[in-house]
Amino acid sequence: MSEPLVFPGSITIPFSYAAGAAASRFLVALRDERRILGTRCSSCKKVLVPARSFCAGCWEDTGDWIEVGPEGALVSWTTVHLPLPHLPPPPVTLGLLRLDGADTDLLHAIGGDPRRLERGLRLRPVWREARSGSLLDIAHFAPIT
Repeated sequence: MSEPLVFPGSITIPFSYAAGAAASRFLVALRDERRILGTRCSSCKKVLVPARSFCAGCWEDTGDWIEVGPEGALVSWTTVHLPLPHLPPPPVTLGLLRLDGADTDLLHAIGGDPRRLERGLRLRPVWREARSGSLLDIAHFAPIT
């Protein structure tokens, strides 16, 4: 039997993603109110951010909506030197931060000099003027001076 023929190419598949009830409410609050919302697990009582309809640890539904932050503490970070879609040109620093009142970490761009970052550094969101209902409605989190 001969080797199969391979035709190189790419396929573009346009799609739309339904965010669901919990993520939609979370994103609308970012867009319309500049508020960051989490949901509380009905079993373990952890506040999950971004908001989720169920707790991945307990597999229980979430109940209460909780406003968190908007400030928080830097947990960990890295500086990316490759271009990534939807992010500023490299280098860009991405960090995990724990918003006040949350029990989970949020990944987002971190502004400022990465050489001055340290664990526990207090950060605040820098909001975009034009918002569309995306986590990127927060341009980045900046150190509080």
